[in-house]
Amino acid sequence: MKILFDCRYTRFPRHDGISRFTSGLVTALAKLVPVTMVISDERQLTMLPDLPWVLAPSPTSAREPLVSRRLNRFEPDVVFTPMQTMGPFGRRFGLVTTVHDLIYYENRTPPRDLAWPIRLIWRLYHLSWAPQRALLGRADAHATVSETTRELMLRHHLTKHPITVVPNAVDPDIVGRDGAPTRDLVYMGSFMPYKNVELLARGMHLLPGYTLHLLSRAEDPTVKRLTALAPAGSLEFHQGVSDEEYAQILSSATALVSASLNEGFGLPLVEAMAGGTPIAVSDIPIFREIGGEAAVFFDPQSPESFVSAIRELEDPATWKRRSTLARERAGHYSWGRSAQALLGTLTAVYEFRSGRRS
Repeated sequence: MKILFDCRYTRFPRHDGISRFTSGLVTALAKLVPVTMVISDERQLTMLPDLPWVLAPSPTSAREPLVSRRLNRFEPDVVFTPMQTMGPFGRRFGLVTTVHDLIYYENRTPPRDLAWPIRLIWRLYHLSWAPQRALLGRADAHATVSETTRELMLRHHLTKHPITVVPNAVDPDIVGRDGAPTRDLVYMGSFMPYKNVELLARGMHLLPGYTLHLLSRAEDPTVKRLTALAPAGSLEFHQGVSDEEYAQILSSATALVSASLNEGFGLPLVEAMAGGTPIAVSDIPIFREIGGEAAVFFDPQSPESFVSAIRELEDPATWKRRSTLARERAGHYSWGRSAQALLGTLTAVYEFRSGRRS
């Protein structure tokens, strides 16, 4: 079985969420079976494992609808892509696509770093379920990163094809705790409206002595808005951190926090838990799935509920118990286990198509 793995969404010089998913999963899958990567820029190789590779157009280029014809030249049996948008026209191979979440059907503001034509297409795409159904109908099977998203896909009848849960995971060398918790809280994520970071800022009025570390890059209007909502000196904007800085900040924090109203997974939760840092997060289905009994949950509409969650962790015995549960919970997520799940789907698609040809 010849497998092509679409790595064209790999970001350089630093991973984003999709890029990290790509790198972690292709590395683990290549330990199980031979894999050839598909890239669109040779600079992406610095962020990927040392594997065979081929070139294809960028997934944001005008040639994307016909990219399958390009991939036909390499005679793959099955292609996996970490997105759902690979152009399927003219393909002669099995295709497994990925749906990470359905957030933008409820929160239609597209990512700000996209060009305006892409933002326009993004908005139009999410006005109804029809474009998603049509796109997914052209693949053979699908992966998604959580049971929560899988259930939503089934509820909205987005596909008749098999859906396999292939969760995100973290690298095994996550830095662990190096001492007692400080009065630091950590937020890792964007500042999109559905992330609800404003609630965390307002809650800081009831947490004197605490500092909320906002690690991602924030535009000036965002910094001004959040600063106005919080008490003076309670927010620290890092404007991006390295992996080493991220791990170090987590290793001494009381908790990683998130008041998000909607998510497809929640990788920062697993990253924090893997190092033994408790998580205090909004009570939404996906965070229940990811955090389980390790998490402290709060109402994402109530700053007081957020504050109560943090106060619960001030008790040393409670904090230690949550830290232990966090490590145990993070053990459920590994790239090796995710790669095994993906390989099962790739094999099933290959065998089905081979049988149909016979």
